[in-house]
Amino acid sequence: MAWLILVASGAMETAWAVALERSEGFSRLRPTLIFLVTMVLSMVGLGYALRSIPVGTAYAVWVGIGAVGTAVVGMIWLGESSSAARIVCLLLVVAGVAGLKVFH
Repeated sequence: MAWLILVASGAMETAWAVALERSEGFSRLRPTLIFLVTMVLSMVGLGYALRSIPVGTAYAVWVGIGAVGTAVVGMIWLGESSSAARIVCLLLVVAGVAGLKVFH
């Protein structure tokens, strides 16, 4: 269960990062509220996962999911570069996250 919560928390990290960008420096109410709610959910989930997953592993997985998710959203919906090199680098992060789970 902790791993599922950790993955969901990583997805919430993606959501709050995108909402933060969309808030335009906290000047837009709706994205700011989405940022606050998803950030709290992300932190609560990470805290829950830390009950049974070591902090180094949990934090690396959480950040990896959030980073890859945010980069993918950026490439698909925000017009960011989707070069082959960038995709390969993101796949390396995914491999690292999967390795942390496998060798936990």
